[in-house]
Amino acid sequence: MGTHVIKMPDIGEGIAEVELSQWHVKVGDLVVEDQVLADVMTDKAMVDIPSPVHGKVIALGGQPGEVMAVGSVLISIEVEGAGNLKESAAPAPVAAKEPPAAAKVEAAVESKPAAAAAPRPAPVCQGPMVAREADERPLASPAVRKHALDLGIQLRLVRGTGPAGRVLHEDLEAYLAQGQSNASAPATAAYAQRHDEEQIQVIGMRRKIAQRMQDATQRAAHFSYVEEIDVTAIEELRAHLNEKHGASRGKLTLLPFLVRALVVALRDFPQMNARYDDEAQVITRLGAVHVGVATQSDVGLMVPVVRHAEARSLWDSAAEISRLANAARNGKASRDELSGSTITLTSLGALGGIVSTPVLNLPEVAIVGVNKIVERPMVVKGQVVIRKMMNLSSSFDHRVVDGMDAALFIQAIRGLIEQPATLFVE
Repeated sequence: MGTHVIKMPDIGEGIAEVELSQWHVKVGDLVVEDQVLADVMTDKAMVDIPSPVHGKVIALGGQPGEVMAVGSVLISIEVEGAGNLKESAAPAPVAAKEPPAAAKVEAAVESKPAAAAAPRPAPVCQGPMVAREADERPLASPAVRKHALDLGIQLRLVRGTGPAGRVLHEDLEAYLAQGQSNASAPATAAYAQRHDEEQIQVIGMRRKIAQRMQDATQRAAHFSYVEEIDVTAIEELRAHLNEKHGASRGKLTLLPFLVRALVVALRDFPQMNARYDDEAQVITRLGAVHVGVATQSDVGLMVPVVRHAEARSLWDSAAEISRLANAARNGKASRDELSGSTITLTSLGALGGIVSTPVLNLPEVAIVGVNKIVERPMVVKGQVVIRKMMNLSSSFDHRVVDGMDAALFIQAIRGLIEQPATLFVE
């Protein structure tokens, strides 16, 4: 028997250290080649570290939340024979696994976040159960943990069918389905007192998001501006284009139209398409429009970038938004795809409410927030008619952007959306 010592691999792009986000194995586990051992977090992306060998885990090199240098010992595995008696780097990291379908969140105006579901009472009869100690923390993603909490399920009772026994969304549904089939459950169980607590360490992507949000609110002088927009005409145009070209070119959401409106409006308001280096006291205005599209993933909020939006058609923008959103949700977005934006577009989709106050994506100076579309009675030429209305809730860095300029910029977008033909008039 020998020992194979795996070191933290060089993820590239000059990264000297990464954060150990989660172990998928523990001491004593038997592992096979290519099995995921751990998740690590870079500045932007979560990546999986696979095993290069078969063997038994005999030592772990760190704890979740610990920042580890490239080249430091990650894990030690006992292997057959002496051929692997050496230190090595792990194989090239691979993108994190695709989250279950139930956890996916569409990065489009029509999206429906999973949080919209109301909590259900705790099931009292057991579905596919597994015996765990009361203090044992089963493997599960943050989205699965929240789903279990909403369903009233004790996660330690659910048998996980994912890698290394990870509990998936499908496991929760199977547990619930079997639990609900037990007709002997007392009706009063839904009102039983609960005294359980769960402490969740802020690590990995959640830590990065927290740091960026805190930094943005502390450094930038935020102010928000809200305007309602009549989207009846552009929704009619979108429906027409989808009916005529959807089968051959793909379906259009509202987002590509909004990206186009940003591109056109920025021609007259270049100060919005800028980055502010507050340490050097330098504002850089850019001709290229690289639109960040805020996307919810299983590990947290990411902002993949639609590069050179000024050179893209509606369908080109739509295809790129879809590709980037899928890459971000599946943990496969590259560092380049998650950096370099000049202005950000954020949407909560159908759950968008009527007003929001988005936080700037520093060092950008503007972010445009999209709220939900609702039908309301409006007065048009003296007549009360039903129109589709939507608010834009946008934020700006007041150190760089004056209030009047921000208002004029949003009004320019409003004019383009309400008269959609002007989006394509050169």
